[in-house]
Amino acid sequence: MFSGGANKALAEEVCKFVGVPLGETRMQRFSDGEIYFQLLENVRGADVFVIQPTCFPVDEHLVELLIMMDALKRASAARITVVIPYYGYARQDRKDRPRVAISSKLVADLLTTAGANRALLVDLHAAQIQGFFNIPVDHLFASPVLVGYFRELNLPNLTVVSPDAGGVERARFFAKKLDVPLAIVDKRRTDINVTEVMHVIGDVKGRTCLIIDDIIDTAGTLVKTAEALLEQGATKVYACASHPVLSGPAVERIAASRIEEVIVSNTIPLRENAQKVSKIKVLSIAGLLGRAIESIHMETSVSTLFT
Repeated sequence: MFSGGANKALAEEVCKFVGVPLGETRMQRFSDGEIYFQLLENVRGADVFVIQPTCFPVDEHLVELLIMMDALKRASAARITVVIPYYGYARQDRKDRPRVAISSKLVADLLTTAGANRALLVDLHAAQIQGFFNIPVDHLFASPVLVGYFRELNLPNLTVVSPDAGGVERARFFAKKLDVPLAIVDKRRTDINVTEVMHVIGDVKGRTCLIIDDIIDTAGTLVKTAEALLEQGATKVYACASHPVLSGPAVERIAASRIEEVIVSNTIPLRENAQKVSKIKVLSIAGLLGRAIESIHMETSVSTLFT
């Protein structure tokens, strides 16, 4: 098992769970920023797992991952499984405007060309991205970890809320597991990273609301959704998401908002300013990834971890 520089803490936690030491590598940069990578382990004939989310800086971590896999391929690894807890470029999965790239498909092709034999991904922004790969893909969800937290919290009069129509399936899963009602916020996107909340579909008056999303990026949608719910009579608002991208003014927006608590997983390491905000809480998915890696290595079913 190897890790790039994107989230070494998670990789070490997964290795501890599996009982396999993290592989030794040498990663350096030339003065112009070019990456130099060398494996310090013999991997000939080995079943190798590379753990690397493509989080900020996205392009840097993606190229790191590609170079690592090329080194593994040339070192005669028997099988390379790329473990990407956060799949960057996942939001660019279709042509929603003229003359734009389908970048998530391009990234899938790059990973395959670099040497990936299979992929293990967590909470894709769009499930159909699995079809962009010409190799086997195991798609895990952080939901079991997040649901467990809120089940123990046992919030009164809880309603699960999807912040847009695209996230209804994810929110419905939460609502079903927690045995609570579901509401939807109708959202209109006016530009990249700019949204305008329209209205709430469902009864949230006097309810504790839990907003479910896969990514919190600039937190604009999240904060506007929370405000819309409170305006409709919600008593308290909580939020949870798998991937705490938290770019731009996200941390400041969350800190200043009326959201009680924001629960995220550690697919992406929290930035320093986010670590100082007490209402942002991180849950670990290392056990989930560890069990999936064990199943892939032992050639047993991974499907029990999908829900």
